[in-house]
Amino acid sequence: MRRYHSEETTVISGANTHLPVDLSGLRVAITGAAGGIGLVMADSFAACGAQLFISDVDTDALAASAHPGMIANAGSAADMEAFVDTAIEQLGGLDVLINNAGIAGPTKRVEDITPEELDATLQIDLAALFHTSRRAIPVLRAAGGGCIINLSSAAGRFGFPLRSPYAAAKWGVIGFTKTLAIELGPQSIRVNAILPGLVDGPRIRRVLKAKADAAGIGENAQTDAALATASLRCFVTQHDIANMALYLASPFGRTISGQALSVDGDLQVLI
Repeated sequence: MRRYHSEETTVISGANTHLPVDLSGLRVAITGAAGGIGLVMADSFAACGAQLFISDVDTDALAASAHPGMIANAGSAADMEAFVDTAIEQLGGLDVLINNAGIAGPTKRVEDITPEELDATLQIDLAALFHTSRRAIPVLRAAGGGCIINLSSAAGRFGFPLRSPYAAAKWGVIGFTKTLAIELGPQSIRVNAILPGLVDGPRIRRVLKAKADAAGIGENAQTDAALATASLRCFVTQHDIANMALYLASPFGRTISGQALSVDGDLQVLI
């Protein structure tokens, strides 16, 4: 494994393939999985033999995906419930629910954030997890157990200046995860959260640019400052996040529940 730097990014190489684990027959539903981290997770689970059903709000991306799925807006309770119901019907049951859908939310001071921006961020990044889980839990319980994986963020354990709605939602994901793990543990349903750090891709680039603009500095300077807060001085990859999800859903993770697992190059702070 080696570190390399280019004009565009700094990453750790050697982690761009999926964890080799046999998940043949595992029935997996993933929200927001027609692009980004969700798509890499879907591809990785499928490569390990799992059966997939995904959702996304992007019609074109979903059509281009190799995985069966449906259009569903994570900001809509009805859409999220319908997605889980349809996934159960299409897969003949459910073993793993991955709540991945999310948005970055506004990059503004608290006093400049509108109620609409706050509501949208909380609905998609937090409330959607309630709506999917409440439909999945009875099926997982009836099957004798299962796994729920929630995507939080490094912003779920640090303050994140100018990103208060996002941070509030991601802290909420941790509380929801730990509480649900306690409720569902006796039924052999494991619930964990993954906390990605600076995941390389267009989304973090947009966030860093917005923060650079707000601070009145260059984007490269903002990126360098952000990377300096991680001990490994790197972005992580979407495959790193997918591999953690594979591990948690596999037999290797059978006794892991109620955990907030950071995949972030050892971030010390968010700026």
